[in-house]
Amino acid sequence: MPPKRRYEEIAAHFRRLIQDGDLAPGDYLPSLRNVCDEFNVAMGTANRAFQVLKAEGLTDATSEGTVVASRPSIVISGVDRLDRLNRTGRRYGPGEDSTGHRVMRRSVYDADVCRALEIEPGDEVVIRIRTFRQDGRPTSVGVSVYPPRTTAEVPELAEEERMEGYFGDIYTERTGREVTKGQRTAHARQASRDEIDALQIDAPAHVAVAVLVTNVTFHDEEGPLAYWEDTYAPGMKIPTA
Repeated sequence: MPPKRRYEEIAAHFRRLIQDGDLAPGDYLPSLRNVCDEFNVAMGTANRAFQVLKAEGLTDATSEGTVVASRPSIVISGVDRLDRLNRTGRRYGPGEDSTGHRVMRRSVYDADVCRALEIEPGDEVVIRIRTFRQDGRPTSVGVSVYPPRTTAEVPELAEEERMEGYFGDIYTERTGREVTKGQRTAHARQASRDEIDALQIDAPAHVAVAVLVTNVTFHDEEGPLAYWEDTYAPGMKIPTA
């Protein structure tokens, strides 16, 4: 991968501040002149970086300067939320929350999940489900699936209460084995009725609704530990790097 150009580095810097909540909706970004001084770049480079942020829907230009958009269009969920938690200790950014938390034990038959977790169809797993929201608007449904060997070490995953931290940190503390995450992948599919209801999508019952789905598998040296899937509301954007 070629190195990032300076305007890309500057855009990435402010993008992360916005996604982490260090810059909240309505906050002003530094002036272009201050950006030039801080990053030692020309005015055109700083301006190009700000144009990238505006094109991504993260900022708005006003007569007084550049501000963080009231409803940034990039959604933070799944592994991106985990990365932010590791960086900042914050589970949610400004205006973010989650509802509809459910925990259940189920026999799983989904071929993708069985393959990812290296389990047989019909094996029992723990499933945790929640709907993420931004300013009260549903943005994605998160589903995490844990096989028996994970819940044996982290039984809290099977309890109704929200987890206080990342399951991988708890697992590593108790087993001494490091947890790593695999490559996140994305695909489109038809939304289920439960997803349509959770995301408050206004569509007749007989109409198919296409949604974007991302998934990732976590594992240690002995095999898979968890499968995470996020289903995004139509119109949402997600970071891919």
